[in-house]
Amino acid sequence: MVPKNFNGMWAEPGSDPREALESGRGEKAVLGEYLERYRMIFELKCEGLTAAQLATRSVPPSTMSLLGLVRHLARVEHSWTRRILQRQVGLPRLYRTEEDPDLDFNGAVADDGAVAEAWATRRGEVDHARACYADLNLDAIVDVDGDETEARDIVVHLIEEYARHVGHVDLLRECIDGRTGQ
Repeated sequence: MVPKNFNGMWAEPGSDPREALESGRGEKAVLGEYLERYRMIFELKCEGLTAAQLATRSVPPSTMSLLGLVRHLARVEHSWTRRILQRQVGLPRLYRTEEDPDLDFNGAVADDGAVAEAWATRRGEVDHARACYADLNLDAIVDVDGDETEARDIVVHLIEEYARHVGHVDLLRECIDGRTGQ
């Protein structure tokens, strides 16, 4: 059953949490707003689904699922913020092992506990990343596997990562229950 469609909108006008995001001025505020908007869109488009629906894979042989994307984006936030921007050395990687580098997707199973753990991990990593971003100097030079880059490039990459995966979420969600919208 497709939920009520608000003229192609995802949420009823006046209750869309994205409307509460303040428009920023200046590079850091604008980049932060884009990142927050995509984080929010990702969560909105995964709302209201069962563990089985979240773990539903796309088109074989792909292992992509909404739950896999929750886990993957937790891994992305963790890696770029803790390992790269904050240089926390020796951290184990989230949802990735040497034996299974795609554990984020391969381990996305239809289990309520796995869903709760994935969302809690992602939200914790996002909260940590937000705190880091508050003090981040976009001009700071960061080492990424031996190459120097500016911190702003990492923020732009995170925006790109979310934008790409929100597109995947649109297609996966439409296949699961027909829901579409902005």
